[in-house]
Amino acid sequence: MSSEGRAGPARVQFFVGKGGVGKTTLAAATAQAAAESGNRTLLVSLDQAHSLADVVGIAAARDVVSVTDTLDVLELDTLTLLENRFRSLAAVLAAAGTHDHGAQLSALEPEELTGLPGVQDVLGLGEIVRFATEGDYDAVVVDCPPTADCLRTLAAPAMTLDYLERVWPQHRRIAALLGSDPRLVMLVSLIEQVVSAVGKVRELLANRAKTTVRLVTTPERVVLTETRRTVAVAALSGLRIDAILVNNLLPHFDSPAGHDDPGVAWLIRRRALQQRVLAELTASAGTTVILSVTRSVTEPVGWADLGGIARELYADDTDAVAVLGKNPPAVQVGLESGAGVDSVYTMRMYLPLVNPSTLTLGRVEDDLVVGAEGVRRRVRLASVLRRCVVAGAELDGSDLVVRFTPDPQVWPV
Repeated sequence: MSSEGRAGPARVQFFVGKGGVGKTTLAAATAQAAAESGNRTLLVSLDQAHSLADVVGIAAARDVVSVTDTLDVLELDTLTLLENRFRSLAAVLAAAGTHDHGAQLSALEPEELTGLPGVQDVLGLGEIVRFATEGDYDAVVVDCPPTADCLRTLAAPAMTLDYLERVWPQHRRIAALLGSDPRLVMLVSLIEQVVSAVGKVRELLANRAKTTVRLVTTPERVVLTETRRTVAVAALSGLRIDAILVNNLLPHFDSPAGHDDPGVAWLIRRRALQQRVLAELTASAGTTVILSVTRSVTEPVGWADLGGIARELYADDTDAVAVLGKNPPAVQVGLESGAGVDSVYTMRMYLPLVNPSTLTLGRVEDDLVVGAEGVRRRVRLASVLRRCVVAGAELDGSDLVVRFTPDPQVWPV
């Protein structure tokens, strides 16, 4: 597929998992499969502990490196990106004239901003948006930082914009632009630029038809618990995990006839345990696709090894960067029964693999606050639900179902 025939942004896949080369290897194998099928593909690393160049077998990729006609590789240095953006900001403020805010900001060095939480990561996501929307690529495959940090990063744009809108709504910011204080005008202008950039990131992440997360895990029982938690947290954050890639499965072993080799017996038992964990994950994953990869004898490095992994992951007729499985809506609202003040409305939120004991619900004005697995999300209620009260909630398979009934005091007669 050429970029000329593609409508809208490129397909984007974020590979999430524990630190290490396993996640990077599967991301690289997916990118190679996508490129070989004709997709103009960018493989990019956001993990600052870069191992991507080592996995694909090239010297370095601090700038975009074309390794084939259809595949580029980049290890994105978000720290340098942050420092460069700060220098540009300081120059703009200096040009606005001398005042306290400008003097204080100009006195800072770019290196002093590297500790600000989230800024570096959001800038990296902004670069992913640029790559996905400029039209040069059909697919962008992203090797992300370790799981917990990555999920916080991917959820940050939506939470940041929601929080800003609550504490300083857009209509008030626009009103401030009409004032006479040049410093306030400059502040609002900068905030609007940030809102626009972060909004584009949120829009990309919310595009469930083009943007997905692929979770890399291993067939261990303790890890299975973490995998379930990760899937639930991603869903709560509005992210779509379309596939779970189970890495390092042991191959099938046959004990030599007439021999009781303890090493082979151990491997057979170990594989049986892995298969039980895999079966349990598959049975509880709902619409999420499960793919698996056998453990390699040697560490896979280079395109030949990655090609073998890609062929094991994706069948010949499978587009490696297509959105896999069904695409359930993140939130659905509907009328369940009744009419007028006797109506019962439901809000369904897709929450696969969630631990029911961790679920919490709260109501703050026009928002429903949903908590699970130690994470909370404010969900803006549909207009009809804002005039209702919560009547109950339950888990229905992979969905959290919250029921609402009209509040007679505010319901239109």
